[in-house]
Parts: sequence; C-alpha cells; structure tokens
Amino acid sequence: MNTHSMSVLGLTSAEEDVYRHFLRNPGTPEGEAPGALPEEREGGVRAVARLRELRLLHGDDAHTWAVDPVVAVPRLAGERLDTAHRTMRQLVDVRPILISLRHERPASGDAARRERAAALSRLEDLREVRARVGQLDFGARSEVLAADPCDASAPESAGYARHLDLGRLSKTVRVRILVRATALADAGSLDRLRHLHRGGAAVRVADELSETVLVYDRHAALVPIDARDTGRGALYTEESGLVSSLVGLFERLWSGATDFAGLVTADTEQVARLTDTQRLVLTAMCAVSKDETGARQARMSLRTYRRHISDVMRLLGACNRAQAALLARERGWV
Repeated sequence: MNTHSMSVLGLTSAEEDVYRHFLRNPGTPEGEAPGALPEEREGGVRAVARLRELRLLHGDDAHTWAVDPVVAVPRLAGERLDTAHRTMRQLVDVRPILISLRHERPASGDAARRERAAALSRLEDLREVRARVGQLDFGARSEVLAADPCDASAPESAGYARHLDLGRLSKTVRVRILVRATALADAGSLDRLRHLHRGGAAVRVADELSETVLVYDRHAALVPIDARDTGRGALYTEESGLVSSLVGLFERLWSGATDFAGLVTADTEQVARLTDTQRLVLTAMCAVSKDETGARQARMSLRTYRRHISDVMRLLGACNRAQAALLARERGWV
C-alpha cells in the first residue's frame, strides 16, 4: 500500500508522515514527530508548521493531535478542487493574455485593422451562439447581465439569456436578468424565470423592453445581429467602449424595473369576474408591449384601452402591469 497517498491532496511526503504519526500517537509531544532529529530538524519544523496552518494538527507543543481524517480529507479535497476549478476557468478564457501580448507588438496599420475586426465578430449560427454563451458561462468571474425581451420560450425565438446555464456559473458570480412584463403571461417563460430565480439569479420585470443584451464581467457582450429576429445570430464584442455603453443601457433599464421576487410572492387569493371587453384588453396587454398596438388589436381608442387596463389592474389588486400579467396568468385569466 502506498503510504504517501496524500500527495494528491497537496501534502509532501514529510507532511504526510507527520500527520500519520499523530493519528497513531494522539496527544504526544510535537518533538516526537518524524523529522525531529537534529539533522532533520528544519524539515520537521516546516512540516508541523504547515500542518497547523492547514488545520490538520491541533493542541500545543506538549500535546498534539491530528484532525480526524473524516474531516481533514474532504476539506483538503475541496480546497484542491476549488484551486483546480479556478485554474481551468483561467485556461478556458485566455483572451486577457492574448490581448496583453498583442499590445507588446508595434501597431502597424494592418495590425490595427485586424485588432478592430477581432473586437467585433459575427456568430451567424445559433449553435455558435449557444457554444459561446457556454464558454462565457464557464469563464465568468464576477457578473452576468442579461436583458431578454422574448416572451415565448420556443428555442427559435429565445433570447440569449435563455441559454444561460446557472450550473456552469460559479457561486460567486452575480447574475441579473431583465425581462419584459408580457413574458409573465407565457407558461414556459414563467417557469424558466422561476427556475432562474430559484437558482440564485436576480430577476426584474420591465413594462416595456426591446433590447437583447448579454454582458459578462463588463468586458464581453453579445447583441443580436437583427433585433427583430434573434435567430439570425449575434454580434460578439470585447471593445471596451461598446461594452460600457451596453452596461449603461442595462443599468438604466434595471433601475426602472420591478423585482420578480415581489411579483411571485404577491397575494393571489382574490377572485373576480371579467367582462368580455376586459378579458380582451387583458389578453392584448399580455401579448404586446405598446399600448397603441394593444388598442388597435382590441379595436378601441387608446384612452378607452388604458381605462380598461386600470380597471383590470384594480380587479387583480396589482400595483403595475408586470404584476397584473403574472396574477392573470396564475388565475388562468389568460
């Protein structure tokens, strides 16, 4: 049997010998540890000091104990896995290294043009978009911002936020997702938002939202090639000015949006009856983002349409349209 099996946990052979010694001889003096002979004194002292630093030994010089392996081994393994995971994340995203090295080269005209072209690339296949989002999820270090105005959960119309994989994001990464109020009227979208919220994402709902944006660590961003059809692919950029502008846009939209957590915990016990006209207006409100469009769809004036919306919100006990859409969906009114 290999008695130096703890090297995979980051211990040297000398440190493992000392740890095993105190497992066999609990409460014995520190001076009796392996490596305590005069010619080995320095290495033994270092081994004991590091084991104490790793919290694998406790007690004092006269009475020393080894921490129970049931506690020590999982802790060491977890720390090693965390270190390996951080290293893998750094290796997956080597762009900062490339950018730093490129700056060492003299910037000729052709090189500058290539640099600008590399700062904005087209991903014209949704599989490329999903792959890039997956790569960015794995490499994210601090923050993900996603604005997703898509109402339906069908893959062909899904915004890039739908490809977020919270399981691949580190627990230290803050995720903020912004959606349009009409998404709450779609069962698939509502389930997806609840899943993201339960997974730790902060979700807010805006009455009107048309921008599709996905930003990682404030240094890389995805936006649609065609805002009306996200299925056509995405533009990917690391250009600092563009990314900063997209972050500013997101923050402005975020500040005016409603917290999803407050909407889903709202009281839904009240029961009310809708007239046919109110039901028509409610359906239009949940399906479109602009009142003018909803009024045309309901075949009434803008003023009448808005009055009916106020009546419906009062019946629902809703404070805003986002909450009204959610309550209507949960009560089966739409």
